[in-house]
Amino acid sequence: MSVTLDHIIVPARDKRESAEFLARILGVEAGEQWGPFVPVRTGNGVTLDYMDSTDFRWHHCAFLVPEEEFDGILARIRESGARFYAHPDGSGEGEINRNDGGRGVYFDDPSGHHMEVLTVPYGGWPED
Repeated sequence: MSVTLDHIIVPARDKRESAEFLARILGVEAGEQWGPFVPVRTGNGVTLDYMDSTDFRWHHCAFLVPEEEFDGILARIRESGARFYAHPDGSGEGEINRNDGGRGVYFDDPSGHHMEVLTVPYGGWPED
C-alpha cells in the first residue's frame, strides 16, 4: 500500500487572510470555502485546509519549490512585509540559507505559523 498525505488542517485567527497570504506567497490560488475550511492546494495535490480558531500553537510547513521560482517567492515574502529568516530558530533575520546546495527561507504567516520554502530537500537529492 502506498501512503500519501491528502490534507492537513491549519488553525488560523482568520482562515481567509492566512490562506490567501500563503497562496499569494507560493503563487497559487486559495480555494473557495468548503464547510469551515479555506483550502490551499499544493502541486502534489495536498491541501492545507485553513480553519478559524482562537486556541492553537504554531505549526511548521515546508514547501519544496523549483529553484527558478525561489526569487519570485522571496520577492513576494519581502513585499508582504512578513518577517523572514535563514534558520529555524529565527536567527538570520532578513537572510536566506544555502543548505544542501540549494536555497531556503523561513517566514511567519499572519497567524504566527512558521512556513518554509526550500529548493533542495534536507540531505540533498536522493541517489537514483
